[in-house]
Amino acid sequence: MLDVCFRAVTHLVLFYENRLKDHHLVIPAVLQGLHALSMCEVLAPGLAVSVLKAIFQEVHVQRLGCGDPGPSLCVLLPSAELKGLGADFTFGFIQVMDGEKDPRNLLVAFQIVRDLILEGYVLGPFVEELFEVTSCYFPIDFTPPPNDPHCIQREDLIVSLRAVLASTPQFAEFLLPLLIEKMDSEMQSAKLDSLQTLSACCTIYGQKELQEFLPSLWSSLRREVFQTASERVEAEALAALHGLAACLSRSVLSSDTEDLLDSFLSGVLQDCRHHLCEPDMKLVWPSAKLLQAAAGASFRAGHRITSSVVPLLLEQYNQHLQSSQRRTILEMLLGFLELQQKWGHEDEEESALLCSQAPLCSVLFSALTDPSVQLQLVGIRALTVLGTLPGCAVLQALCPLRVAGPTRRLSPLLFLPRSMAAMEAAGSLAPIYPGAFTGRMVQRLAEELQSGTGRSTHSLRARCLQALAAVSTHPGIVQETVPVLLQCLRQVPKGKAPRESSGACDVVAVCQSLQRVAVQCQRDAESCWYYHQTVVPCLLAVAVQAAMQENAHSPVGKLLLEEEVLTAMVPVVSAASAHLCPELAAQSVSQVVPLFLDGEVSFLPQDSFPCPFQPFQVSGGSQRRLVALLMAFVCSLPRNVPIPQQDRLLQELLALSCSCDCPFTATAAAKCFAGLVNKYPPGQQLDQLLETAVNRMEAGLAEGPLRTQALALLLWVTKALVLRYHPLSSRLTDKLLGLLGDPELGPAVADGFSLLMADSPDVLHKGCHADVRIMFRQRFFTDNVPKLVQGFHAAGPGVKANYLKGLSHVLNHLPRPVLVTELPTLLSLLLEALSCPDRVVQLSTLSCLQPLLLEAPHVMSLHVDTLVTKFLGLTSSPAMVRAPPAPFPAPLPPLLPYKPRVIRALAKPLDDMKRLVRKEAVVARGEWFLLGSPGR
Repeated sequence: MLDVCFRAVTHLVLFYENRLKDHHLVIPAVLQGLHALSMCEVLAPGLAVSVLKAIFQEVHVQRLGCGDPGPSLCVLLPSAELKGLGADFTFGFIQVMDGEKDPRNLLVAFQIVRDLILEGYVLGPFVEELFEVTSCYFPIDFTPPPNDPHCIQREDLIVSLRAVLASTPQFAEFLLPLLIEKMDSEMQSAKLDSLQTLSACCTIYGQKELQEFLPSLWSSLRREVFQTASERVEAEALAALHGLAACLSRSVLSSDTEDLLDSFLSGVLQDCRHHLCEPDMKLVWPSAKLLQAAAGASFRAGHRITSSVVPLLLEQYNQHLQSSQRRTILEMLLGFLELQQKWGHEDEEESALLCSQAPLCSVLFSALTDPSVQLQLVGIRALTVLGTLPGCAVLQALCPLRVAGPTRRLSPLLFLPRSMAAMEAAGSLAPIYPGAFTGRMVQRLAEELQSGTGRSTHSLRARCLQALAAVSTHPGIVQETVPVLLQCLRQVPKGKAPRESSGACDVVAVCQSLQRVAVQCQRDAESCWYYHQTVVPCLLAVAVQAAMQENAHSPVGKLLLEEEVLTAMVPVVSAASAHLCPELAAQSVSQVVPLFLDGEVSFLPQDSFPCPFQPFQVSGGSQRRLVALLMAFVCSLPRNVPIPQQDRLLQELLALSCSCDCPFTATAAAKCFAGLVNKYPPGQQLDQLLETAVNRMEAGLAEGPLRTQALALLLWVTKALVLRYHPLSSRLTDKLLGLLGDPELGPAVADGFSLLMADSPDVLHKGCHADVRIMFRQRFFTDNVPKLVQGFHAAGPGVKANYLKGLSHVLNHLPRPVLVTELPTLLSLLLEALSCPDRVVQLSTLSCLQPLLLEAPHVMSLHVDTLVTKFLGLTSSPAMVRAPPAPFPAPLPPLLPYKPRVIRALAKPLDDMKRLVRKEAVVARGEWFLLGSPGR
């Protein structure tokens, strides 16, 4: 059978090959047949070469109709057999490609040229000819026609051609003069393409290819940075300079060759150093950018430039007395210090800062005491970088100046209004100098927190709390700062807090600092366990004590049970528990769960409470609110940690979520129930549990005063099941879709679709080990959006907005590539949603349309009349805050007729009362004024 196929294919190939001699009108069909036959696995040896020679001899590609040459080029795709033709294949291909204009064929041709080079085909004497036949298209100047079915973009051709030009060093002697010529032109697109191509070439070139052109290349790059009016061109020029220096750094030197890197950098330094010393400092920043771009290329380049420039900058800092000038110089120094983080070596003798350590530290410390806040901030950032540099010399230079020299100068800055940079510096230095941050600094922060008069204002307390969290980056420091933070919490039950409003803010600030410390402790297992066993019992004890005081009508108890305070405690408990090892987590859960189920308080720091702790009893009262802390704990544990009495706990949570009249407590119980269900092992027990829950939810949704609580439980359980692809999720989602038509619950259900699609901050996310399957959003979209659309068309006028809102929530949380693909089919519905009176629906719809406006303008141009009308209508809507967007990037002709109308309509928002509206209107109107102008 195989032999029969072999002979049949051979006869067909010979037949089609002979047909190449026929009239040119049949050639396209012949080429299509040969293209199909070329993919056969039983092609006889020698046939490919024979067909190729026939194509070279008989086919004139440029005489074929538009779109026909493609098969002829595809037949020429390189193969192992054709490689034996050597330079003859290269010459024949040059003839076929010469003069090609169809963008589809150019993409194929560029790919073939690249394959020829990468697969080692012999170019022979035709290197220059092959370069000429491809480089004649550089730079690409192509605008896709309207409604192009092939969707070939200019960027596709640019990238494909660049891959050819930067594929071999053999093109260097022809390509580099061309790039220099285009860089010197006035066209910005040509400059950008040339600079990007030069950067790509530097990855494969060596000093042999670059040597002759280095002076001209440096001259062009320097001019683009010194004189350019485009930030993008400047950035690409700096990237190209970085590539040149990196290329020269890779060259292997022999004893008789010139070190081109050293000579090149000498020229860069010669042209830039004197600008750093100019009194007017006009070209300081461009020069610094050039030097930093070259210095970042390699360790050799960084050492050469940094050792030359840093002493000069330190000298200039001391010569200039104005704070603004000093700040500029210090910012340049900061850039070179950051490069040392990349290239720094631990060997002291190799450090480029070896000779500048003492003056550098002196300059930084003087900046910390300067009256200028901006200069202080730059000095702090530089000190942070310097303190984290590898290398014994730099690290040892910081401390000998005085005992804990850096921290002594940082300490006063922690109390200033703009202290965030100082805190960042302290956090970076603390792991390196833990002894400098323990003791005196922590004690002073604690004293500021404890004092109730004088400087201890609310803002100062907040900065002290932030500073304690910032420096808690070492186990030894954590053991000093955590007790101080917990003491701030213990003050509230003792009645030492200020009035309730400020007291709640203080507790929230403490919890935020504790959360930051918890996140920092997750990097170290020892610190993580210390933090957990210290903080979690203390938080629970404080909250339980407050719940019992609240029952006695204590104002302090009410303070700690406020929703704002408990919400701030949740991430603290969650962060403290999520990274425990299974053994320690099991030890902790065996204490916390009995606390809530049986009132077992023996493990809490204070075990004398005025009454039993029974949050799940009918008489639980305010104790029920602490279920939020239970949720934070059990829902953040790893899935392999067994939870004692789990089934009983789930039943209690289910009952509480459906029967509690406090929305906060009911929602916390529902979230806790959903978090446990998401991790529950599959099987009959889970099915029975879910059946019980569904019955409770349906009964609660039917009638009564607790329908909202039942809806919250339905939403959270649905989310838990959607994330893990449980079969019951479709039944619950259908229930939600049916509730969109409910006059009372419909708006809340519509908002619930956002809950289903968004990431939850406290439960049901990967950080708390939830079972989250990949692409669950795409699956939810595929299964439910058609039902939403169908429900919208069947719904009455009073509830249509619910379906639109639910749809917009689903679309807004889809990954952007999926959204752009699916939106055109829903465009008519979204345009109708813009007329919805609900402001949330309007804003959500605009968010959905934005990516389509940017990435599929040709689709949107078909609806340009509707879009312009809708957008202009929104500009006069009192419910909308923003002005309409600037012209979307649709083809120019469809937009031009609307230009006068839009400009007139945008005059009204210019007088709006809101500054933001006026600002956006000015920007939008200016864009429409420029529509159709040259260069736009």
